[in-house]
Amino acid sequence: MVSATARAEVILCAGAIGSPQLLELSGLGQAARLQGLGIAVAQDLPGVGENLQDHLQIRTVFKVHNTPTLNTQAHSLWGKAKIAMEYALRRSGPMSMAPSQLGAFTRSDPSQPYPNLEYHVQPLSLDAFGEPLHTFDAITASVCNLNPSSRGTVHITSPDFQATPAIAPHYLSTEEDRRIAAASLRTTRRILAQPALAKYQPEEVKPGAQYQSDAELAQLAGDIATTIFHPVGTTKMGCVGGAHDDPMAVVDTRLAVRGVAGLRVVDAGVMPRITSGNTNAPTLMIAEKAAQWITEDAQPQ
Repeated sequence: MVSATARAEVILCAGAIGSPQLLELSGLGQAARLQGLGIAVAQDLPGVGENLQDHLQIRTVFKVHNTPTLNTQAHSLWGKAKIAMEYALRRSGPMSMAPSQLGAFTRSDPSQPYPNLEYHVQPLSLDAFGEPLHTFDAITASVCNLNPSSRGTVHITSPDFQATPAIAPHYLSTEEDRRIAAASLRTTRRILAQPALAKYQPEEVKPGAQYQSDAELAQLAGDIATTIFHPVGTTKMGCVGGAHDDPMAVVDTRLAVRGVAGLRVVDAGVMPRITSGNTNAPTLMIAEKAAQWITEDAQPQ
């Protein structure tokens, strides 16, 4: 066992999954839950591990014609060798590309006050991450609801620090999220049906053009969707004390854990609501602000 001490502050930056896990293992969390696991309660914080939010990407697949995609370009050893040689000689080609080659923001319906859908499009397709590429030319148009109303949880199930926490994202658990999922699939279909793409003769493979009702599309959205790896919210920032006290806030507006001296959480878990886009840059900004506050609070008064 290794013990470490801090003269000023401990800064917890284990992410929206790891930070609530470490807080609960340390006795900071929902009192009844911790007591049930035999963990002594250091501070009753009911918001720890709650409020989990993520961007769920619905991965639609369209077969295309009259253009090669990575599915067929990388299907053979010779194709893979050509891709490698192009990168080695010219620093171009598929090996030089970002994971997604096209991104776009739009509204699921005109009533939305601002774009609430984000697209990531790739010139490839597969059944699931880790599976081989399809043998036919196709693209994947992934679309996600940027402002989900569904909320999940992250909680430990054992006092053993090596045991993984239970992650329950509860995707598509609200009627609003299911409605937007169905609308996003229809939006994708409208985009692929535009005249500019007619020469590629796109054919819907997933979820399948035969599915048309809201109920069918919402169900299938869950079947073909995956995380986009944007978990946030499980150590929520909020007002602590006063007339506007938020009992579910884990950290205050300077990221200090409520009721605990010398401890801050600085990661995406402090976001009260998920951002309307990728979470990396906002997390960097959170860290910059935290650095400023830590420096200010360390100054002699």
